[in-house]
Amino acid sequence: MSGRADAPLIRALRSQVTVAASGADLTCALLNGAVDMDVARARMESIEHDGDDRRAALLAILGATLSPPVDREDLNRVSRSIDDVLDTLRDFVRETDLYRVGDLSRYRDLATLVSGSIRTLDEAVAALAPGSDLRAATLAARKAAGAVVRAYQYEVAALLTGGTPERDAAEAMKARELYRRLGDVGLRLGDAADGLADGAMKRGR
Repeated sequence: MSGRADAPLIRALRSQVTVAASGADLTCALLNGAVDMDVARARMESIEHDGDDRRAALLAILGATLSPPVDREDLNRVSRSIDDVLDTLRDFVRETDLYRVGDLSRYRDLATLVSGSIRTLDEAVAALAPGSDLRAATLAARKAAGAVVRAYQYEVAALLTGGTPERDAAEAMKARELYRRLGDVGLRLGDAADGLADGAMKRGR
């Protein structure tokens, strides 16, 4: 009975993660030149609104669930962090346009790490189902998010120590801000993974 009751909630949370993954995929497509800026901005706005709808649906199901697989506050924390991931990706795409950045290729590797980390988080959310190894799945999600943050730190260190040549200080400032956006995605993914981990610990899973 518990497994059947948990299923709609897990589906709703994974649906929210799926939308965040779509935002990451669109970001990668922009950085790879597969879509142009106008298309990317319009699609990202649509994806972000879809993410808001998915979060609202998740909260409605959570409010109607008598005994969720982990504590409500932890699930809400996970959902809120996923929403923050999508908001930050939207801001990244918007700012690449506002800053008139010509070469986006430098952000490809970090964006690819972000995309992979979101998919690892999805596996952790799926592990909320009874009989799954939630602790192992959340540990993997935390490690993936940490890899994003470390990669961001390395990129900024190279930028500030002259490892990456820049035309002028303004270009370096643009790059730092955009790297920071992707680094913030890693932090939010880490928050989501921590929420799952805390919930797993409270329930002894």
